[in-house]
Amino acid sequence: MTEKELKPKAKEEVKAKGERVRPGRVFLPAVDIFETPEALTLVADMPGVPNDKVTLDIKDNHLIISGGITPPMGEGETMLSQEYYTGDFQREFHLGATIDQARIEASMKDGVLRLLLPKAEKAKPRKIEVKVG
Repeated sequence: MTEKELKPKAKEEVKAKGERVRPGRVFLPAVDIFETPEALTLVADMPGVPNDKVTLDIKDNHLIISGGITPPMGEGETMLSQEYYTGDFQREFHLGATIDQARIEASMKDGVLRLLLPKAEKAKPRKIEVKVG
C-alpha cells in the first residue's frame, strides 16, 4: 500500500441552512476539485440520487448543488432497521470572477455529479512575448 492509504469517508449529516419545508436529513456530498489551465472540474458524490432529482442553481455568484433520495421501500413495507440514511444532499460554492458562469456544464452518472467550470478568458494563464529592439 502507498504512504497515503485510501479510506472511505462516511456520509456526513449537516445542519440545513434556513428553514426546511419538508422533513428529513441533509447530507454534505463529498467533493473533489481538479484544475487545468482552461477549467476547474468538480466531482460530487451523491449516491442514490437519480438524474432528475439533481438541481444546480447560481445566485449571486454562489453555485448551489442539491439532490434528494427517498427510502427504497416497496408498497406496504414498513422500515424495521435502517443503516443507510436517506435525505437531501446540498452543498454551496462561491464562484469567483475566474469562472465563466455561462459555460458551466454538468453530467450525472451512477450517483456521481461532474461539473465543468470553464475559466473566463481573462483568468487563463498566458505567455507574453518579449520583443527585441
